[in-house]
Amino acid sequence: QVQLVESGGGLVQAGGSLRLSCVASGRTLSLPFMGWFRQAPGKEREFVASINWSGGSTSYSDSVKGRFTIARDNAKNTLYLQMDSLKPEDTAIYYCAARKVIWDYWGQGTQVTVSS
Repeated sequence: QVQLVESGGGLVQAGGSLRLSCVASGRTLSLPFMGWFRQAPGKEREFVASINWSGGSTSYSDSVKGRFTIARDNAKNTLYLQMDSLKPEDTAIYYCAARKVIWDYWGQGTQVTVSS
């Protein structure tokens, strides 16, 4: 099994920055892909970004491309999401996730609120 715990959320003004972290424990070597998703009130959960094991391949949603950066430190079993130039529409609960084929493992989420 794999456990994922996010941290780093909070309240920030528009234009500001936050860095989310996600610490993985358990069978972490079985996690070739990790990613971030978010869910805003009244909306479905949506993909934000993903990264492969080596960090050499990343993917972003169009809505965050150029503003967010995903990274991982395998030695620390930690996934990061650097969020810059935040907008009010980025307000959501952010979830860390991991997969081999499908997104099997999820964290409990961390709230990010961006005020205008």
